[in-house]
Amino acid sequence: MKKKLLIALLLTVGLVSACAEMNPHPMDMNLAVQNASSKADHEALAKHYEEAAEEMRLKAEEHKKLLSQYQSKSYLYGRQAEDFKAHCERLIDVYEKAAEENLSMAKMHRQM
Repeated sequence: MKKKLLIALLLTVGLVSACAEMNPHPMDMNLAVQNASSKADHEALAKHYEEAAEEMRLKAEEHKKLLSQYQSKSYLYGRQAEDFKAHCERLIDVYEKAAEENLSMAKMHRQM
């Protein structure tokens, strides 16, 4: 039963990640930043960074839920439970830092 649950979980994660958008920025950010000259341009960039920060925050929340599951039911995952927990903790840290950086960029563009 445990193996079936683990296999189903891994297949689901693999399928979801395979369907993920490969280009996270629909626009060329370097070009957009270089060409930003008006208040509207900087507002658009700030909005983009705020949206990216929200996406990162949501991903961090999703991994916090997964981490909670791995912590409360580690017996379901066997020896891999510690690896899953460490992986989630690392991703939470990365996503939270990315959200902070995006908010910082948004703030800078709002000040321009």
